[in-house]
Amino acid sequence: MKKKRTYKNYNGHRTILVIVLCFFVVCWMSGAKGPVKRGRAKKTTEDTRVYLEHADELSYDIYGKHPDAQFVKGKVAFLHKGARLTCDSALYYQQTNSFEAFSNVKMKQGDTLTLTAEYAYYDGNDEMLEVRRNVILTHRKSKLYCDSLNYDRLYSVGYFFDGGRLIDGDNRLTSDWGQYSTADKEAVFYYNVNLKNNKSVTKGDTLYYDTQTSMAHVVGPSEIKMKDDIVITENGYYNSKTDRTELFSRSTVKRKDGKTITADSLYHDSQTGISEGFSGVIFDDTINKTMFLGDYVYYDENSGYGMATRNAIAVDYSQGDSLYAHGDTMKLISYNHQTDSVYRKVFAYPHVRVFRKDLQAVCDSMVMNSVDSTLKMYKDPIMWSEGKQVLGEEIQLFMNDSTIRFAHVIGQAFSIEKMDEDSLHFNQISSKEMMSWFEGGQLRKNQAQGNVKTIFYMMDDADSTLIALNYLETDTMRMFLTPQRKMEKVSAVKHEGTMYPISQIPPDKYRLPNFAWFDYVRPKSKDDILVWIPKAGGSELKIERRREAPLQNLGKKLAEKVLGEGTKPEGLKALGEGKLGEGKLGNGVLGEGKLGEGVLGEGKLGEGKLGEGLKGLEQNIGEQKGEEQNPDAMSSVASNSDAPKPVVQKNDLKEGGQ
Repeated sequence: MKKKRTYKNYNGHRTILVIVLCFFVVCWMSGAKGPVKRGRAKKTTEDTRVYLEHADELSYDIYGKHPDAQFVKGKVAFLHKGARLTCDSALYYQQTNSFEAFSNVKMKQGDTLTLTAEYAYYDGNDEMLEVRRNVILTHRKSKLYCDSLNYDRLYSVGYFFDGGRLIDGDNRLTSDWGQYSTADKEAVFYYNVNLKNNKSVTKGDTLYYDTQTSMAHVVGPSEIKMKDDIVITENGYYNSKTDRTELFSRSTVKRKDGKTITADSLYHDSQTGISEGFSGVIFDDTINKTMFLGDYVYYDENSGYGMATRNAIAVDYSQGDSLYAHGDTMKLISYNHQTDSVYRKVFAYPHVRVFRKDLQAVCDSMVMNSVDSTLKMYKDPIMWSEGKQVLGEEIQLFMNDSTIRFAHVIGQAFSIEKMDEDSLHFNQISSKEMMSWFEGGQLRKNQAQGNVKTIFYMMDDADSTLIALNYLETDTMRMFLTPQRKMEKVSAVKHEGTMYPISQIPPDKYRLPNFAWFDYVRPKSKDDILVWIPKAGGSELKIERRREAPLQNLGKKLAEKVLGEGTKPEGLKALGEGKLGEGKLGNGVLGEGKLGEGVLGEGKLGEGKLGEGLKGLEQNIGEQKGEEQNPDAMSSVASNSDAPKPVVQKNDLKEGGQ
């Protein structure tokens, strides 16, 4: 028994020794690492408690309606995260970190935000303030009036319902409910939105408003009424300071003068009257019954200038049948704008194509003038009406209520009428110039002049079959037609013609020179005008250069031939001084020492009144020294009936003296 006890003591001492050695090693290793640096503990949480700063009275009733609340009254003030709220009385729920405030509630946060109401409930944990009755939120220069508002201090957003009104400068916004962000200075209004100022009224379903820029963004069906304009849009921006709108989602601007513009994207400035539309633009002048269409349209109301391009089309719907015209670029220029004598010109170029059910045309450029109701086509113009084709260097149409009353084809005029479906027989007229008169839209008279050539087919009245071809050449031809478009009579002076039976027509007599039937470039519909079809190569009309009339230079050439170098300034001066011998007249036909033998007088030229006139001319030249001559003096000489008149014999007019 004694040995066993000794063994146990020995084991206990060994265990203690091991523990001491381990503790020593640990201490030694810790000391080798050096002292440990300890920093100050950082504060990781913010004080979120609601503090009662002041109250004249404080009480509580554990057996009352609010056993967990402290009732405070008299100049009550609460503090929470930089905001201070005052009221007349309150219920303070210290355990839930909240309170209810009654009467003359006012919250102030910083120097820019103030909120007043008759009642408020504040939850310090969620930082949500619920205010009711006569609520006014003042943020910088903006004020929000409503009856119920929840203000989220965490996100700086106030949500109002049961109606609200925002006053921002001259702008007054109302809606059923919405929100206002004091951080972004932006407001959102929903349902029965109304924005009013001194210049406009905006109504819509949803409106975003930036108080910094006075920019309103309307979403949903909306209408903006300004002094001269009405804007209809579902997605647009309106700057209430500048009256400029940026509209999207197929918007429309209506002006009080009857003009409207609609586009997928539309920019309109009410002050300058400038509108720009992009993609699917329709500019409609309901007063003048005209429209412009295109993927880009620009219009300035103050100057009356407009432009359309990118699939540009002009439409005249003043009559039952609309006229459609296309050009790569179309421009509208107004003259005497905003006066009683205003008139407009429309320019279209290039690749112009025109379509109406009874009229089609193509050309390179076109001008429409409202002052005389004219339509002029330039550079390879071609015009069709049913089975007729007319072309020339220039075509002018004079309209009467969109109905042609007069047509004028200038230069290489060529009229073709298709007589049958096999495209073999055509009535043809070619001339230098062609004029047509219409009554009620029907051709009644046609006149061709200048190197006229015609081919006409005679028809049997019984069965309308062609029986003969009549070829005629003349200088001027007139045709008169009945209202039923039948030939009434034809008149031609000094004509030469040949008639061929229908079965004996020579092959070269079917067509006049330069005949061409351009039916393949003819517009087939209003949609076809956007596709440009060029003429076949080599068939383009070649402009004939006009020759100058010889009479334009007759006087100068005759004077040079007759007087020679006397027509030069020094010669005229010598002529005025009466020194005919020194005036180098010898080089002329009258010279060579034969002046006395001429008809002008036997050496007595000085005695005639012509000599006095020449002396007067000498005096006039001397006084003005090269300046403009007096037209009265010259006319007096020319009109003097007593002065001898020079006679030039045919033999005296040699080469060059026409």
